Amino acid sequence: MSTKTEPYVTQDTPLVIGDRTFRSRLMVGTGKYRDNASMVAAIRASGADMVTVAVRRVDLDRSKEQAILHHLDPEEFFLLANTAGCYTAEEAIRYARLARAAGFNEWIKLEVIGDEKTLLPDVQATLEAAHVLVDEGFKVMAYTNDDLIMALRLEDAGCVSVMPLASPIGSGLGLVNPFYIREIKDRLQVPVIVDAGVGTASDACATMEQGVDGVLMNTAIAAADDPVAMAEAMRLGVRAGRLAYLAGRMPRREIAVPSSPTRGMLD
Repeated sequence: MSTKTEPYVTQDTPLVIGDRTFRSRLMVGTGKYRDNASMVAAIRASGADMVTVAVRRVDLDRSKEQAILHHLDPEEFFLLANTAGCYTAEEAIRYARLARAAGFNEWIKLEVIGDEKTLLPDVQATLEAAHVLVDEGFKVMAYTNDDLIMALRLEDAGCVSVMPLASPIGSGLGLVNPFYIREIKDRLQVPVIVDAGVGTASDACATMEQGVDGVLMNTAIAAADDPVAMAEAMRLGVRAGRLAYLAGRMPRREIAVPSSPTRGMLD
């Protein structure tokens, strides 16, 4: 009589940001989808429970059927307002306040762009806006570059999460500087969520293998030929990378080492 062995389940701690616990370490955006139906289907396939909404780029009237917010049930998804498209601290602060006034919660993904060509963040303006918004009671998740010093300053400013980029927004280049990302994760106490630049599931896996707490993406899913399939791939990639990090990889060596013992071999 055969007995079925149950699969081993690796134990992991939940992702906690601020005062909230999340099931998934993958977070997704809502832009660039061909239609709202494919957006919702992809978000569900991703398994994400945190979903970002760019308040400067969407209609905030939930009653309009064509509006993104009409299709996102806040009972199903944790909606994170995003200041994407802002180029000054003042603009970001204004749109964060607008989001809260429009019915969003006190959470905000703070994003201040410094260069129109590369879309790299203006870290000084981001820090200025973070100080103001934290003082006003916002729980700030701050998008920044992969600079350890700025990451530490954003943490000191009271941000509940720091979000260094993997590579420029929408580039799909994947993780360019894994060393810097690992250093940020090692030094910060708040969760580190890598944001921007992930292009495919292997990028998501490699990013999570650095030990970060999560990954946020949009274009990689929305711009795929099949967004729903890519969303599922990203869900699995994030999970695989997290498990690989927890498992602890074998050491890298510059010489071959036999995988079987050399003693006691049959002649």
